[in-house]
Amino acid sequence: MAKWLDSLEAAVGGGPGGPKRVRTLRILLIVAGIGAVLMLLNSFLPLKEVPPSAQEPDPSASSAEAWSGKAEAVSPFEAIEAPIEARLKEILEKIVGVGTVDVLVTVDSTEEIVVERNTNETQSVTNETDKNGGVRHITSVGKDGQVVLHEVSGDETPIVTKRINPKIRGILIVAKGAENATVRKLIVHAVERGVNVPASRISVVPSKQ
Repeated sequence: MAKWLDSLEAAVGGGPGGPKRVRTLRILLIVAGIGAVLMLLNSFLPLKEVPPSAQEPDPSASSAEAWSGKAEAVSPFEAIEAPIEARLKEILEKIVGVGTVDVLVTVDSTEEIVVERNTNETQSVTNETDKNGGVRHITSVGKDGQVVLHEVSGDETPIVTKRINPKIRGILIVAKGAENATVRKLIVHAVERGVNVPASRISVVPSKQ
């Protein structure tokens, strides 16, 4: 190596006693040699991929959900109406003479839950006499109750005695084939009996052809 450098110095700068640029050339060659060795070592070292942290959210996924509308919260009313609409659509499209169906359902309230209570009733009677000697009897009745709890897996929860389904305010049905009076009556009858809604709250109209 040293002999090769000396010959290169002799060719470029006239030997070891040549100009200072020969010394600079020697330094550059040494640096280039070190760089080549480092590149060779790096090519033989295995690369390990670091998986993304499970705690860090994927920004691309969250932005995609925002654009697709999946990030929007569903209201309690929509959670009740959507399954009824889907079920009615599925059933009505199986009726003879009925084509594609679109259903809109609106409800007045969510499900009502009735819980068990310990009722304590009190009654008191008061007699009053007016200045004319008349007597009045006043009876007061008071009721007080506490919710009955039972333990489930270490947690206390109320005892549910009844669940009251939401009351349907109205149903709108747009269906192909509803221009036929017989088909329209079949749709109204099926919905009236299927979801226990009076015919006055059911509107059936034909869709565009």
